Amino acid sequence: MNVASVRRPIVPPTPPRAPDDMSFFGRLAVIRQNMIATWGQSAYEEDVIKGRFFLRNSFILNQPDAIRHVLLSNYENYTRTPAGFRMLRPVVGNGVLTAEGHSWTFQRRTLAPAFTPKATADLVPHMTAVLDETIAKLDARAGEPVDLREIMQRMTLEIAGRTMFSFGMDRHGPTLRNFVMEYGERLARPYFLDMLLPGSWPSPMDFARARFRKRWTEFVAMLIAERRAAGKKDGAPPRDLFDLMDEARDPETGKGFSDAELVDEVATMILAGHETTAIALFWALYLLALDPETQEEVASETRGAHLESKADIDSQKFARAVIEETMRLYPSAFLIARAAREKDNAAGVEIGKGDIIMIAPWLLHRHEKLWDEPNAFIPKRFMSTEAPDRFAYLPFGAGPRVCIGAPFAQAESVLALARLIGAFRVELADTAPVIPLGVVTTQPDHSPMFRITRR
Repeated sequence: MNVASVRRPIVPPTPPRAPDDMSFFGRLAVIRQNMIATWGQSAYEEDVIKGRFFLRNSFILNQPDAIRHVLLSNYENYTRTPAGFRMLRPVVGNGVLTAEGHSWTFQRRTLAPAFTPKATADLVPHMTAVLDETIAKLDARAGEPVDLREIMQRMTLEIAGRTMFSFGMDRHGPTLRNFVMEYGERLARPYFLDMLLPGSWPSPMDFARARFRKRWTEFVAMLIAERRAAGKKDGAPPRDLFDLMDEARDPETGKGFSDAELVDEVATMILAGHETTAIALFWALYLLALDPETQEEVASETRGAHLESKADIDSQKFARAVIEETMRLYPSAFLIARAAREKDNAAGVEIGKGDIIMIAPWLLHRHEKLWDEPNAFIPKRFMSTEAPDRFAYLPFGAGPRVCIGAPFAQAESVLALARLIGAFRVELADTAPVIPLGVVTTQPDHSPMFRITRR
């Protein structure tokens, strides 16, 4: 995808690329700290990288046609790896993110009406109310060093709470954040036996994850009980995602979610709905702090805009391009790993039963054959009439299992970025480069301090 640029775009810092002769055990040690740092230069240049992973063949696919085959044409042949299930099921159970087969079909079909453009538009007032409060709090701290990563986490958590339950997260927010931090820092990193043992054999860390899951599901069930106690008048329209999910019925069978299933769906939506959006907004603000000229273009677009409805959000074309370019450079899901159920041929790539397929948006989005200036921050590439190949840009995945909440997350991200940059000039108060870490999501290696001033 060719991009013309008048001035030299910024190139944000990244980890050094791995040496080609990195040993197996050296790579294994780095995986736990930063998966991104295990990939060498060839992974950014070649269409297919074949290797070995725990006695199995592995393939990194950077070829859009092969990716289309795995994620769309023959997606039923590919399942999450045992390590993938180990990392996700303690926090989302058998929700729509991890379910497979008939269970996934039922969940996806049943949830779909809750995530239509109309449903998203109805939830925008919840977003704007939280943004008003966040801007007021930031206004009181103008000129001071602020941790925008933490502020974005709190803001998106509050939006997740209100859009899900119609109540604020003042009382429950700290507990929820503690759960997220505890899991991310201690239990979500893969250990040697997590990757070596079959899925049916518990690894030592699985026992700790099971204890975490018990406490976590009890907490989510408590939130649901509190929301149900608040009630809703019979016949009244849904007022939040919980109403939509609680009343949802499979259009073919008429079946709804059981209480246990609802816990997993709510957990999935709260986590996916706040953590990934928070990290995308953090990276967008970081990039705009590095690139003041682009930041001013976002601010200019917001002048005179009310930004109170879905139509207002859709009018912010440049802010959307900044979010899309941010998710290209820092995809929240930096790696999609699958195991082949049976042998297959993916656009000429011969895949055996049990082989591991890795589709890494981090690599794909920076691949030298697919993007012009792949490591540079150039939002205008997403305002071009020449759109990237659908299977070369995967911020929300692709195929039948594309993220169901993508329209909601995009609307929230664009609205938040436009409102924040329209209100404040954002600068870095910390000169240390921020290095992305691939650990569950694409996280910063530290939280830099920012300085904001009123426009």
